[in-house]
Amino acid sequence: MSLAGKSFYMTDIVTIKEVAARDGLQAQSVEISLEQRQELIEALSKAKVPELEIGSFVSSRAVPQMAGTDALARTLPRSGPKFSALVPNMKGYELARREGIDQMAIVISATEQMNQNNIRKSLVDTFAMAGEILSRARREGVEIHAYLAVAFECPYEGKVAQSVVLEQASKLMRDEPSRLVIADTIGAANPSAVKSMMAELVSQYGTHRLGCHFHDTRAMGLANVFAALDAGVRQFDSSAGGLGGCPFAPGAKGNVATEDVVMLCETAGLSTGIDMEALLQSVACLTQMMGAQQGGRAHYWLTNNWQKISK
Repeated sequence: MSLAGKSFYMTDIVTIKEVAARDGLQAQSVEISLEQRQELIEALSKAKVPELEIGSFVSSRAVPQMAGTDALARTLPRSGPKFSALVPNMKGYELARREGIDQMAIVISATEQMNQNNIRKSLVDTFAMAGEILSRARREGVEIHAYLAVAFECPYEGKVAQSVVLEQASKLMRDEPSRLVIADTIGAANPSAVKSMMAELVSQYGTHRLGCHFHDTRAMGLANVFAALDAGVRQFDSSAGGLGGCPFAPGAKGNVATEDVVMLCETAGLSTGIDMEALLQSVACLTQMMGAQQGGRAHYWLTNNWQKISK
């Protein structure tokens, strides 16, 4: 199967979930105000991203940059992207529901040590918590995106076997998340492993409930997106300007850049519905916020050439 082929589960539309306002900002050392976060969300909304993660309902002591996400949620426009937030547990779920958020992300690490070091819970306890949230969400009509983190490699346990991830995916899918997202948390995946993993998952579950989340630590983020596209995946997380990073991958560039993913998809004949010019304006907004130039690998070229080739 390839992008040129046809299959009953493949479409020409790619859904991008923009995560700069959460995954992009959460580990930054620059002080960011609530007003700046609101400005970024407005800029990204103008770019017509279909889904936009606004922040996380976590302890402000643990993640200071996400303080005030509840207040931020109250300022969201009623039209535009599908807004979502990350929740770490049932308390976070309840806080997000109180603010009208009806699309949420939960994270389950694929390895015992990542769970223990990241949230101080065992793998068994983490899956139990996920099951409780998913069960309640089904009753209340809330969309849950369940993330399997470190799905290719763990900073503590090394490479993660595909069979382990497939077994965990099966367990999560029994609880019916609206989307299962395979996350390369430390940016250690390669296109061959991505193609193998996602092709198997697509064969089992189709594409409408599968997504991918890639980091660009080893400069293979975009290649991994292409491999997943080739396997039939049509839902991806990305961050404007490539903003982000992982505390377990020092020096990492961050999430795969939204402008790079849009360029890849659109030039391959797939539609994202995203306004590239407005997206580049949101990257300029991030540059101002960070006090340093932001942008994906193709940012300079896109800034100077996208209008020419898109006419």
